[in-house]
Amino acid sequence: MSSKSRGFDSAQKNVVSRKLTLLLCIGCFCAGMLFTSRMSVEPEDKVLVRRAAMEAGRQNLIKEDRDQKSKDVKNEHKSILGEVSKTQHAIQTLDKTISNLEMELAAARATQESIMDGSPASDSSGKRKYLMVVGINTAFSSRKRRDSVRATWMPTGEKRKKLEEEKGIIMRFVIGHSATTGGILDKAIEAEDQKHGDFLRLEHVEGYLELSAKTKIYFATAVALWDAEFYVKVDDDVHVNIATLGTTLIRHRAKRRVYIGCMKSGPVLAQKGVRYHEPEHWKFGDDGNKYFRHATGQLYAISKDLATYISINRHVLHKYANEDVSIGSWFIGLDVEHIDDRRLCCGTPPDCEWKAQAGNVCVASFDWSCSGICKSVERMKEVHRRCGEGENALWSAAF
Repeated sequence: MSSKSRGFDSAQKNVVSRKLTLLLCIGCFCAGMLFTSRMSVEPEDKVLVRRAAMEAGRQNLIKEDRDQKSKDVKNEHKSILGEVSKTQHAIQTLDKTISNLEMELAAARATQESIMDGSPASDSSGKRKYLMVVGINTAFSSRKRRDSVRATWMPTGEKRKKLEEEKGIIMRFVIGHSATTGGILDKAIEAEDQKHGDFLRLEHVEGYLELSAKTKIYFATAVALWDAEFYVKVDDDVHVNIATLGTTLIRHRAKRRVYIGCMKSGPVLAQKGVRYHEPEHWKFGDDGNKYFRHATGQLYAISKDLATYISINRHVLHKYANEDVSIGSWFIGLDVEHIDDRRLCCGTPPDCEWKAQAGNVCVASFDWSCSGICKSVERMKEVHRRCGEGENALWSAAF
């Protein structure tokens, strides 16, 4: 082969070698780029995944911490509420204890005052314990009403004394004095008392608008004279079954401060000139408002502690125009149990008669329209005959 031919071939091989080298370089560059791209993408994805996982873990930790704190707060709240409840219960128990001690102290003070005054309550240690004192509210003009009561549901003479000795029940007509002391009205009552011996005379000037004051003085006087479990106030135009009254009251003898009657909440009458007008109506709010719950005035009973409370605080207890409202107001704010017993306010026949026939004998009967038995002097015997419990019920009752 000639030298030119070899030179051509050599040059041709060099050209090919250069092309191959160039192609190899380009291929290697592309491969490197591809490898580098993958290497750079994969770690970034992994970092993002790790970051997401870490963020999720952080959120879970925050949530768990928040839940734990919430549980701790709830538990702490429950614990605080429990402690508060225990504290409130302890305070209430302490209040009742203090109240009982104050009532006992007041009773002891009243006894001491009566000793110094020389009243019949002086022999407190040897005083007879009675079940109840029944005070029948009456007036100078009500002689016929009193006679109708004596002829029906109130024992008289030796039977009344027997009632006191055997059953522990004191019954008296309650009346004060006239504006003219020693006048004809007072002498008439004195003569009637000499005949029957069934009056409780009060240091009080009689008058319809003074019923609140009279009631206050009655309870104060009765609790000083007789140591009874209950003190009852009843009007002289109401029919009462004494045995049923006694059995009703003994159901509540374990209660220290109890107020028993037909509870009501009548309207506060602001208009002047109407019956039961309330001069202090503004104290009860806007026109059309109602009174607080209180027992209707025809008949109600209170325990000894409440009678003692009235006696001790009689000089500062406010008197409203209506007697039943007044006594209800005296117990507001006290730890007193109100007992609403509708048997203490039955209607006259046929209402009380039907109930008696059904075995549910009424304690008291009257006509709401008259705030007592309408024409009680003429009708008291009829009501007693149809609604009375029978004389044997009283003497056979065990109190």
